[in-house]
Amino acid sequence: MLMVLSRKGFDTSAGGGPSPIVDGRPVSLPIPANGSPSRTTFASLGLGDLAVRASRGKLRAEDACHHDPMFLEGGTAMLGQCGAAQTHLERQGVGLGDTFVFFGLFRQDGAKPHHRIFGYLTVEQIVPLATATPAQMEELAAQGMPHALGMHAVNDTVYVGRGCTAHSASDALRLTVPEGPPSLWHVPPWLFETGLSYHGKADRWREDSRLQSVARGQEFVADMGHRRDAREWLDGIIAAIEA
Repeated sequence: MLMVLSRKGFDTSAGGGPSPIVDGRPVSLPIPANGSPSRTTFASLGLGDLAVRASRGKLRAEDACHHDPMFLEGGTAMLGQCGAAQTHLERQGVGLGDTFVFFGLFRQDGAKPHHRIFGYLTVEQIVPLATATPAQMEELAAQGMPHALGMHAVNDTVYVGRGCTAHSASDALRLTVPEGPPSLWHVPPWLFETGLSYHGKADRWREDSRLQSVARGQEFVADMGHRRDAREWLDGIIAAIEA
């Protein structure tokens, strides 16, 4: 079984600042569409004021956003991916039954920004859009999936499955160590043994279960295999998200 740490939402380059924590709940702001196909604005998602504040006025409530990942009613989640990031997922063998754990940059009440987990998706269906049926494309487009509104790359793919966003900013979902910086994470001990894609340099793995995460990249894959400790960690993360 594979686990994918998937970076999503606003940060200092995409959007201009961290996503907010509102009334104790992390609210991941989708990145601006920047001309890519979109039927969704920040305002239509009820995120207009938050996007304006997080971007320090660089974005407007009426600006189009790249609404992806999507979390639908009934506990269904969707993620579109393409280009080099999708090629990496394919080479790592990500497939049915694997889980995306979404994280991003957040800030609460003027405190320093930090990385935290805000949602998950356990893959039940994979739709390569280049070979999707018209009915599949129509259904995805009707839901507003941006990758189905206009192909971003020849390997555009949509992952569908069970998933949701976190109801609270639990300490269990925080990646960044208390003193920061955002890219210095506290990670479970099993990850030191399985490794994490794009994190092959030995000096990234520190004492006290700390990992210096890479500055760029979207999808970081760990092969959990049949490890009980890894499965228990992931189950705990999903439970904390759903709590």
